[in-house]
Amino acid sequence: MTSDWARFGVEPGWSFAIPHRVRWSECDPFRHAGHRAYFEWFEEARNRYLEAIGLAPLSPDTPGPVIAETGIRYHRPLAYADQILVSARRPERVQELVRAYSVRGGENGDVARDSDVIVLCVKPQILDQVLRGISPDVSRDKLIISVAAGVPIQAIERRLHPPMRIVRAMPNTPATVGAAATALALGEHATDADLATARTIFDSVGLTVLLEESQLDAVTGLSGSGPAYLFLIIEALADAGVKVGLSRRASLQLAAQTVLGSAKLLIESGQHPGMLKDGVTSPGGTAIAGLHTLEAGGLRNALMNAVEAATRRSRELGEEFLRKL
Repeated sequence: MTSDWARFGVEPGWSFAIPHRVRWSECDPFRHAGHRAYFEWFEEARNRYLEAIGLAPLSPDTPGPVIAETGIRYHRPLAYADQILVSARRPERVQELVRAYSVRGGENGDVARDSDVIVLCVKPQILDQVLRGISPDVSRDKLIISVAAGVPIQAIERRLHPPMRIVRAMPNTPATVGAAATALALGEHATDADLATARTIFDSVGLTVLLEESQLDAVTGLSGSGPAYLFLIIEALADAGVKVGLSRRASLQLAAQTVLGSAKLLIESGQHPGMLKDGVTSPGGTAIAGLHTLEAGGLRNALMNAVEAATRRSRELGEEFLRKL
């Protein structure tokens, strides 16, 4: 037993009497699973449990299939909390992140200087200011990942110290619940190892695809801005439910679950959305009556125009950034 265990409210002799199927993050009531000490405690406790039921202990190098055979979903974190550095415009926001996630906080320049991978999670309107501030602290051996909408890799490189290894990413807000759709594009000097690093980061919060940079404005218009379109649709469906007599709570629950379930069915079935739509409609039925109203109201055209407008605005943001150089 180490003295670090007490930091997590764990007393010596604590029993690991829990079912096989467990992730270490699922049995962390103290929200400190990102700390190395907690993870080491968990590994030791888990291995004692495996020995007690006649299974061989696991190590971080144990092959995935062997781990799967034990019935334990096991993986090391991508990074320990104390390996992650964060900065923000407001110092109080940095402190919020430190308290919530046990990461390390600092000024932009300090974070850039002390990091191997720098993720630029800022709006395109302030990216130039941020790049000017960290430029003296960014060396060429660092990997830069930018999620700033519309800003091309070449423009970021020119603000730093060319040549730079840069990956441009366009995730979306469902990343906060592990369900993001992210597109990646590699800069001229980015390597396969850089791609692997970026994939590892964004695969941890959802789906990741690799595209040409010229396609990222379209990605911004579709999946980057897409959650806003869908939230509006869900809100409208919920309003409609209230109009026809349902409670606000029930309407919102049913609308949100319908969108979630429909997306899950589409992804898992692999069928074309048109076929799944036809599967809901029946001759003279309710769904076809509703679809006729949506088509008459121009829903399809409105959504296509929205994606096109957002794509165009993404390009404009990139052009505005280039004019500052």
